[in-house]
Formats: sequence, C-alpha cells, structure tokens
Amino acid sequence: MLVLIDDIATILDDVSVLSKVAAKKTAGVLGDDLAVNAEQVSGVKADRELPVVWAVAKGSFRNKCILVPAALLISVVAPWLITPLLMLGGLFLCYEGFEKLAHPLLHSKAEDDAHQKALLDRAADPARDPLQEEKTKINGAIRTDFILSAEIIVITLGTVADAVFSTQVLVVTTIALVMTVGVYGLVAGIIKMDDAGLYLSQREGEGVVTGLLRWLGRFLLGFAPWLMKALGIVGTLAMFMVGGGILVHGLHPVEVVIEHVVAAGSGIAAIGPAIHFAGPTLLAALFGVVAGALTLAVVAAVQRVRGKGAAH
Repeated sequence: MLVLIDDIATILDDVSVLSKVAAKKTAGVLGDDLAVNAEQVSGVKADRELPVVWAVAKGSFRNKCILVPAALLISVVAPWLITPLLMLGGLFLCYEGFEKLAHPLLHSKAEDDAHQKALLDRAADPARDPLQEEKTKINGAIRTDFILSAEIIVITLGTVADAVFSTQVLVVTTIALVMTVGVYGLVAGIIKMDDAGLYLSQREGEGVVTGLLRWLGRFLLGFAPWLMKALGIVGTLAMFMVGGGILVHGLHPVEVVIEHVVAAGSGIAAIGPAIHFAGPTLLAALFGVVAGALTLAVVAAVQRVRGKGAAH
C-alpha cells in the first residue's frame, strides 16, 4: 500500500509539473479565446448573456469530450503524428494572428462601415427572430471553440508526448477542464462588467462608501471597452510568441540560428542580459509573424484562384 501511494504521489507530481508547463504554452490561445468568445456573445440582450455563455460552455465541454480521446488515441496509435499536428497548430496560431494585423489592409473602411450598417439594419428589422439569432451565435461560438480547443489539446499533447500514458491522460484532461472553466468563467465576468458598472454608478444616497461605489461603477463602465481591446492585443502578441516558439522548436536549423544570434547579442555590455532573457522569445515571435504572413499570402492566393474558378 505504501509503495502504491508513493507511485501515485510520483505520478501526481509529474502531472503537476507538466500541467504548469502546458498551461504556460497554451496561454496564447487562452488570450485569443477570451477575446473571441466575449465578442461572439456581443449584441445579446443583457438578461440572455449568461445563458448564452453557459450554452457555449456546455458546447465547449462536448468539444473536449471529442478532442481529448482523439488526441490520446493518436498518442497511442500514431505518436509520430503529434509533432506535425503541433506544427500545424503553431502555424495556424501565427496565421490567425497575422490575419488580425492585416485586417485594416485587407478590408477597406467602406467595407467595415457597410458591414456595421448591415448589422444595425438587421437589429432594427421587426421581422427578425431573436431566439434564432441567439442560437446562430451559440452554434458559431461552439464551432470557433472547437478550433481553439483543438489548438490547446494539441499543444498540451506535445508537452507530454514523452510521458507515460497515464500522465498524458491526467495532464490533457486537467488542462481541458481548467481551460474551459477558466475561459468561460472569465468571459462571463467580462461581459457583465458593464452591467455591474451601470448598477454601481446609479447607486443613490450619500456617504463615502456610496460615493466610492459610484466612482467604481463609472470606472468599470470606462474600463470594459479598454479591457476588450487589451485582450485582443495581448492575445495576438501571445499567439505569435506561442506559435512562433512551436515552429522554431520544430525547425532545428531555425532554432540553431536564433541560439547563435542570442549568444552573440548576450555579449553586448549594456543590453546583453536583456537579450539573453527576452531574445529567444522575441525572435520566435518575429519568426511567427513571418510564418503567419507567408501562410496568409498562400491562403489568399488559393482563395483568389478558387474564386476565379467559381466565376468561370
């Protein structure tokens, strides 16, 4: 019994360490996940926001119930697939990040204004069905979650690829559950922040406490849109850092070049320590930007060719 307990403790210790590593590596997807899901439920009536988030969260759990067993099956049947899937996941992160950066260049202000006007016209249409639109939003958010969840699972599986199968099961399952609960818990808090701010700002009465609550409410109302913008910026930056890091680690010649550049820069007296500390991450992120740009160019070329073929 004591030997069994010792084995279990060892496994749990490995799971704890690997789970921390996997959580750090999936942080880039988490930032993007928060921003995307908060945007997905925008436009829903205030009293329906939390039910919509709960519906999407249940869909996310169903996605994980498909993805986690599939990933574990791959680790047993075809472990050689883990690295290619990891590289594809990293490339998709870089592509998605660069697509956000390039959006102002790919879409004119007139197109964005027309899209915004179409949304407003649809919202003002008396014949529209709010419940059907809500269901459409939920289904769209669940489809988006499937892609983001697949990225998280693949990155986590790559982290524990060399561990024993029992550790893989525990780490992948733990990360899947923690990320789902964490993301949708935070999304619920973010989308209700403005409601909380409005409630506090309208508090009546005198006194220091009431005045502080009203000030806090006004602060939350002003802070909510800035938080959404910050999440988008941080999420995009993290996608390049994580995706670029995955690609660099999988492409040994690129990794060697970055190591040589960092080693050369570390010798500079004034900024050497900073280069040694942040250089690998920043260069990996820069490589991710380049990889994302090339991928977007290829995707755009393919879409243009397909569009011409469809027109003919």
